[in-house]
Amino acid sequence: MLIGELSRRTGASARSLRYYEAQGLLEARRGTNGYRAYDEDAVASVRKIRTLLRAGLSTEVIRQVLPCARGEQAGFDWCAELRAMLDGELADLDEQIEALRRSRGALVGLLAERR
Repeated sequence: MLIGELSRRTGASARSLRYYEAQGLLEARRGTNGYRAYDEDAVASVRKIRTLLRAGLSTEVIRQVLPCARGEQAGFDWCAELRAMLDGELADLDEQIEALRRSRGALVGLLAERR
């Protein structure tokens, strides 16, 4: 299928699809006319990519876990590597949230002094 059809079927813009390809997340063949051509499984791949991006993962992390995200649907086959990587990402987010809470508390304290 061409990029326009993949875009229509997944809701991802053509620009996003080209970005996913440039990041090594999505593969396309080139026709003799230079147009990108995608296999049918690209639909599920794009849906997985978008799900992982919405979860806050970087394209670098997605590139590492995507091969483990098997299956024809947008779901995931939770292999050990994928689970371990996502557990690590969750721990990192928890640390960032705690750091933001501490910063917020410090800022509230500063503002309280001025009143």
